[in-house]
Amino acid sequence: MTENQLAADPPTAPTAGEAGSHTSLTGNMGVISLMLTVLAFSAPIAAVAGFIPFSIMFGGEGATLVFAIATVSLLLFAVGYVTMTKALPKPGSFYAFISAGLGKVPGLGAAFMAVVSYLLMLSGCFVFIGLTVTELISSMGGAETPWWLWALISWGLVSTLCYFHIEVSARILSVAMVLEVAIVMVFNVAVLLRGGGPEGYSTDPLNPASLSHGDFGIALLFAIMIFIGFEATALFRDEVRQPGRTIPRATYGAVFFVGTLYTVSCYLLTTAYGSDAVQVATEDPKMMFPGAIGHFAAPAFTQLTFAFIITSEIAAAISVHNVTARYIYNLGVDRALPAVFAQVHPRHGSPARAAVAVAVVVAVLVVPLGLANLAGVGLDAQLFGLGTVGVLVLMTLVSAAVIAWFSRRGVPPGANWFKCFLAPGLAIAVLAPTIVLAVLHFDLVVGGAPGQNLGLLAILAASLVIGAGLAVYFRSAKPRVFASLGRADTGQVETRDAVVPTRM
Repeated sequence: MTENQLAADPPTAPTAGEAGSHTSLTGNMGVISLMLTVLAFSAPIAAVAGFIPFSIMFGGEGATLVFAIATVSLLLFAVGYVTMTKALPKPGSFYAFISAGLGKVPGLGAAFMAVVSYLLMLSGCFVFIGLTVTELISSMGGAETPWWLWALISWGLVSTLCYFHIEVSARILSVAMVLEVAIVMVFNVAVLLRGGGPEGYSTDPLNPASLSHGDFGIALLFAIMIFIGFEATALFRDEVRQPGRTIPRATYGAVFFVGTLYTVSCYLLTTAYGSDAVQVATEDPKMMFPGAIGHFAAPAFTQLTFAFIITSEIAAAISVHNVTARYIYNLGVDRALPAVFAQVHPRHGSPARAAVAVAVVVAVLVVPLGLANLAGVGLDAQLFGLGTVGVLVLMTLVSAAVIAWFSRRGVPPGANWFKCFLAPGLAIAVLAPTIVLAVLHFDLVVGGAPGQNLGLLAILAASLVIGAGLAVYFRSAKPRVFASLGRADTGQVETRDAVVPTRM
């Protein structure tokens, strides 16, 4: 029996008896709520304070243009991604799109890699929170506290919040996002009002020739890494109103907003230090932004920045937890994982069982790692960096899936050759070399000496192979389960405000 024949069979979703109180996820998020929910993933103030200095370190004065190029590149990815969401309205995101475009075997492999990548990133968030809180308390003259204590507290808070309906998380994330963006804007406005840095405003960061003065590839790698998060918009399809409109607008809005914020902030941070910017970024990247905002705005903003970095990472953890839970929920619906994970809480309307599973797995992952590294040094970078590489691989596969899907189906009404082929092709041309750079310079992504932690990549490879192997098993032993992979039970296309059933 071929895959096409299996796909033609009526797929089966878990029944009430098989999956307990299984119902669909519900929600009423609009464009702004969805956009802020996924933007929290990238933790803007943590990105500005943490990643932009590294981009300046490697990209030199040209780092501003690097962020502009990264924004355009990811907008190209978003074009293909959004076009796919309209042609294939399924809530599985990477899992659904890669299954449809490249096949169910690589699709399930991608789903497992997505789950592992996001679990690693979530674990990294908690380690980072623990280390940052400990450092902040010590800097204020407080007692020495173990990082794992604060990691445990943040884990309990995030796990509890993600158990409830998505609207609860959305409201919290919206407030957190507004506050942290406000802090970044305080800095930007302060630099503008002070007439720039010690040398005023300079056009050098905007001069294309400045790109040759640094390591453009590494700077682009760091720039693209801090955009991660917006690619999860389609995962919340069942929890937004008018998804045919909300998801595209939130996706484009998220990329454009953070791209503009990072580009402007990078220019003004470079301007704030003038010709010394690269030297400061190299010698003390952690203090580059806090020191600048303390000088240009008010000294109190230096400590306030560290406090908001902590709340920003908690918000990021909430966002990552919600994303991971929905991947597990979708895999439960398709029976790729036990159907118990497809249960929706009868009162809260959340994927509660999947959310609990995420919390448990993260605890099981972080506890032994913490015991093996009581100081926690470098552990957050290893976890988050490895997960980020996994997401970049998935984004590249999605772009390839978009091209493959439309090559077979043809260009649909409302789309064109640019959206279906050129934009995702250009996205691959940027993302694929970025992945190569991440592997070649893995020490910059996860820390350690060159080549020391390359073995960690085996975790991502193993997740992909295990998922694909499970799909092969389903194809031979459980063909009806195989036929339902990729959320094949969702067969509908939105047209404006109406929903028209269609056969996938």
